[in-house]
Amino acid sequence: MSKKNKREIPNYQLPIIETHFHLDYLKEASAQEVLDNARQYGVERFMTIGVSPDNLPSVVSLTEQFSDVYGTLGIHPHDAEKFTDETEQYIRQQLAPEQRSEKLVAVGEIGLDYFYDNADRAVQRSVFERQLQIAVDMELPVVIHTREADDDTQAILNNFSASMKKKGVIHSFTSGIELARYCVGQGFNLGINGIVTFNKADNVREVVADTPIEQLLLETDAPFLTPVPYRGKENAPCYLPFIAEKIAEVKELRVEDVLEQCYQNSLNTFFSA
Repeated sequence: MSKKNKREIPNYQLPIIETHFHLDYLKEASAQEVLDNARQYGVERFMTIGVSPDNLPSVVSLTEQFSDVYGTLGIHPHDAEKFTDETEQYIRQQLAPEQRSEKLVAVGEIGLDYFYDNADRAVQRSVFERQLQIAVDMELPVVIHTREADDDTQAILNNFSASMKKKGVIHSFTSGIELARYCVGQGFNLGINGIVTFNKADNVREVVADTPIEQLLLETDAPFLTPVPYRGKENAPCYLPFIAEKIAEVKELRVEDVLEQCYQNSLNTFFSA
């Protein structure tokens, strides 16, 4: 689709929270430009996500640099083999209640990825469990990644869910509807991003249709997974309205109602006492 034929980004004049993106990974514009652009469309808070030992300090720095940028600290399953005792100590020190910055709001991105298998599966499971324990100990919500690992994800969550004061989100949800229903039943939210707009993502739309709007969150996972009609371009938080529109279409709701409810869901999940 040529640029001139692409829809303008809609502006509903309602507040939005970007619950999952990687500000330090965006390359086509500066962090300041990315944030300024998204603010024009109502994005008032941004959550940049920790994924590896190398980027955790970047996350902390970005939360200190920008008043509306918040962060999470955790090790992605791709980098599970890089998780060391020192990594755990760093995360625990940063998230300890007595010294935690109010800008650090969750443990994540943690979980299992059996699609790419970038790390040994047993190591992934162990690291996932260790980080869930951090969330339990710190009374923080989690940001979970799961791909092609539905059974093990559910089995591990079964061992921790009851102990978690706050639950969190299964981000970029593309798993089966059985896992979706289990997670929703346990009090987790499902993070919905640009995948919901993809032609072949009927499975994601089925989950969206099945899940109460009170347990859906908006995210982009930028710079990845750019929604239609901007696929092929680097993703950014300014595209969140397209995701809200698709959710509204699937659930037969007003876009404004989706934006208002997802905003409240985000506050309840990450920013409530």
